[in-house]
Amino acid sequence: MNSLGWTNLALFMGLLLLAAWPLSRWLTAVAQGRLPRWMGAVEGGFYKLAGVKGEDGMHWKQYAFALLIFNFIGVLAVYGLQRFQAVLPLNPQGFGAITPDSAFNTAISFVTNTNWQGYGGESTMSYLTQMLALAVQNFVSAATGIAVVFALIRGFAGKLEKTIGNFWIDLTRITLWVLLPLSFVFAIFFVGQGVIQNFDAYKDVTTLEVNAFQTPKLGADGQPLKDEQGQAVTEDASTTTQTLAMGPVASQLAIKMLGTNGGGFFNANSAHPFENPTPLSNLAQMLAIFLIPAALCFSFGQMVGDSRQGVAVLAAMSLMFIVGVVVATGAEQAGNPILASQGVDQLSSEVQAGGNMEGKEARFGINASSLFAVITTAASCGAVNSMHDSMTPIGGMVPLVMMQLGEVVFGGVGTGLYGMLVFAMLAVFIAGLMIGRTPEYLGKKIESHEMKMVSIAILITPLVVLIGTAIAVLSDSGRAGIANPGAHGFSEILYALTSAGNNNGSAFAGLSANTPFYNTLLGLAMWLGRFGVIVPVLAIAGSLAAKKRIPVGAGTLGTHGPLFVGLLIGTVLLVGLLNYVPSLALGPIVEHLMLWKV
Repeated sequence: MNSLGWTNLALFMGLLLLAAWPLSRWLTAVAQGRLPRWMGAVEGGFYKLAGVKGEDGMHWKQYAFALLIFNFIGVLAVYGLQRFQAVLPLNPQGFGAITPDSAFNTAISFVTNTNWQGYGGESTMSYLTQMLALAVQNFVSAATGIAVVFALIRGFAGKLEKTIGNFWIDLTRITLWVLLPLSFVFAIFFVGQGVIQNFDAYKDVTTLEVNAFQTPKLGADGQPLKDEQGQAVTEDASTTTQTLAMGPVASQLAIKMLGTNGGGFFNANSAHPFENPTPLSNLAQMLAIFLIPAALCFSFGQMVGDSRQGVAVLAAMSLMFIVGVVVATGAEQAGNPILASQGVDQLSSEVQAGGNMEGKEARFGINASSLFAVITTAASCGAVNSMHDSMTPIGGMVPLVMMQLGEVVFGGVGTGLYGMLVFAMLAVFIAGLMIGRTPEYLGKKIESHEMKMVSIAILITPLVVLIGTAIAVLSDSGRAGIANPGAHGFSEILYALTSAGNNNGSAFAGLSANTPFYNTLLGLAMWLGRFGVIVPVLAIAGSLAAKKRIPVGAGTLGTHGPLFVGLLIGTVLLVGLLNYVPSLALGPIVEHLMLWKV
């Protein structure tokens, strides 16, 4: 990685830590209910309408049931809005109803904070659907993740408690006092950078140059003609106009980044100049993705009464993230060795010698694009400013690995921290076995019940990903979507299931996934990957809350120093990643070896 790459990484990490620390204080206050009176009066009106009593806590089962019911209703609402958008207002382009399988996939996608998109947003979704269905879920799905981690932290901090908080109160406070204010500030900033925000109809503009292209030739019946070999017959065409999509982009952009959602208003996502117009807006988007996950690490330490605990978790995340950035950026800067040494012509040789710019925006270049790719997959965001499918095998493997680790390297808002805390409990359990002591973490004994739930939380996602990949590879419908045969085609399927199961939403877009088969398979993977982890995490929270805190003794394993950071990283890599090594060997590793063969 060159000096500019290191400078970008250092600048990003420095700004992130400077912004995350003050935000963590506010997150802690929100989690503990230490709010100004006027805020209590505002939210009290919502509680009264919903029949929620502020002093009522919930047992973990009640908390989980409320969460599941709320999100299931969200799926129904998003599905219904898509199916009826043709007759609803704020649809200036007159878009029709979304097909049942695509609406099913999209509804689950946005409710689970995945935001996988098998469609082009500007050519499919009305303004009303974008705002009332998708943007609303960007808020509440992010709030759901933060609520779960608040409940888990209360489990560690509580003493013989029967409750872990109230889901409705957590959801309301997080949305009102964290996500909405931050989104407003970021949206105003993005508008200032040139991101569009309007309700105009799409605009037809005259281009500076004539755009020549080929179009299918139609017969008298209006159907495309084919030659004797069955290939489509085309004819030359040209145009001097281009349609520019409009819409309320900045408002959705802000929450999609802050909530680590990732769904783009435009199909090109954060590579689109209307969605990411400047290097400064690109930097702000990257910071927004990691801002709340990093702040929650500090909040964790504050809520359990030992700030060193949060710093240790943040250090483990940061070290793995930095390694990922260095590897991905270095691979992209090295480029394709075949083109660099044996270019078809002098131009291709020079381009690859300067790095792999295929699929990247010239405005951002290799360093900013590689950094963005690792950030968006380390978090469960999925927004992209370059084509991950065009990355080198090793460069593309890094985003894949970031997701396969369970997206605990900062991860999604809430999900990253509770995922890392699950690995922390496993780490102290392993350490306890090694020294012959009952494992303890933050004064709470980690016993058989907690370990059963930890095992479920860790194993559910690899099972979903690997079984789903096997189904897709073995079925005709799954293989039909592959555009690139061989190892890269397998990588595309593995990436899609990894992205869905880990609730990321980015893609190796060479896979044609907007089919009934993939829409159904990926929808189920997203639901199981989200709530198959949340339920056992809440069970752990309830179990820990009911336990007394044990004072630190001479034999207690320290969980705030370099030794524990190393143990935690080792546990994440060995347990989280080892499940995927055979599949990685069949995909990106084979691709890399083929690329560098003599």
